[in-house]
Amino acid sequence: MDLSSLRNTPGARRKRMRVGRGMGSGTGKTCGRGHKGQMARKGHKHKSGFEGGQMKLIRRIPKRGFKSMNLIGYLAVNVGDFARFDEGTEVTDKVLRASGLARGIYNGIKVLGGGEINKKLTVKVQAFSASAKAKIEAAGGVCEVVKA
Repeated sequence: MDLSSLRNTPGARRKRMRVGRGMGSGTGKTCGRGHKGQMARKGHKHKSGFEGGQMKLIRRIPKRGFKSMNLIGYLAVNVGDFARFDEGTEVTDKVLRASGLARGIYNGIKVLGGGEINKKLTVKVQAFSASAKAKIEAAGGVCEVVKA
């Protein structure tokens, strides 16, 4: 098998619609645009959110609150999730991402106190809750706050 032998699955790619090729083609004369009106004219396309002149949904729904541009979005990880790591492991951002506990886009990781831990771990993340810090240190572990 090599690159020259690769083929698409049948039906994966369709030919583009050729318009204005006679009445028998199904897309002759008006070329699928209908008769007259705004959308029949050349150069006109659907604008995103346009609802035929009706007030747009985004303008109809109420807006509330304020979202700070400087907000730090932390990803929450519970202490109980650290049970999968071996004794003496140094738990960092990279280790959490590799293990699947930290997915997506975030500015930092915060360890919360959900669950129990009985292994001695060194945890180096951006933030800890008070209960998480107490549980990790009670198990003999170390909590280190690192910059994002």
